[in-house]
Amino acid sequence: MDATKRSRPVLLDARRSQLVLIDYQARLMPAIHRRAEIVRNAVRLGTLAHALGIPVIATEQSPEKLGPSVPEVRDVCATVIAKTFFDAYPDGLREPVQRLIAGDRSQVVVAGCEAHVCLLQTALGMLDDGLDVWIVVDACGSRSEHNREAALRRLHDAGAACVTTEMVGFEWVRHAGHPAFRTLQTLVR
Repeated sequence: MDATKRSRPVLLDARRSQLVLIDYQARLMPAIHRRAEIVRNAVRLGTLAHALGIPVIATEQSPEKLGPSVPEVRDVCATVIAKTFFDAYPDGLREPVQRLIAGDRSQVVVAGCEAHVCLLQTALGMLDDGLDVWIVVDACGSRSEHNREAALRRLHDAGAACVTTEMVGFEWVRHAGHPAFRTLQTLVR
């Protein structure tokens, strides 16, 4: 990614966004530090994305071993991609993401688990392909906080914008008169 791309402030735009939720899987989540908050924020993102017509894609790492995504996350996803590589981007994710980019959804909002493995490798793959990537830090988890923080620092240094669930929501909605503002209010309370 060209470093000059982020030299000016850019707000997320719901009409130009897509949401990718990585590996919120049933057998993985019990080991994730602060799992309840992380799943809750992923669901908030997916619920608001759905209300705004933003496409939501989920990935699942070896679902035959780690199980499917937790039901509340799976319910907010239009597309679910099974993968075996830690970097989901070349392992089934590139095609739907690029199709959405071709439809003018060039802002890729990403959250997931484990932050220092699958999330990190997938987001770095996207950045290497020149994509504009936003990492939703409070919807990302690892088994340890140390690994999560290291991954988020590395992604920031690589050019990803680090944001929170509420930042994404308020940028997508933009004003109190927006039809989805009440949905956002309910989700952040």
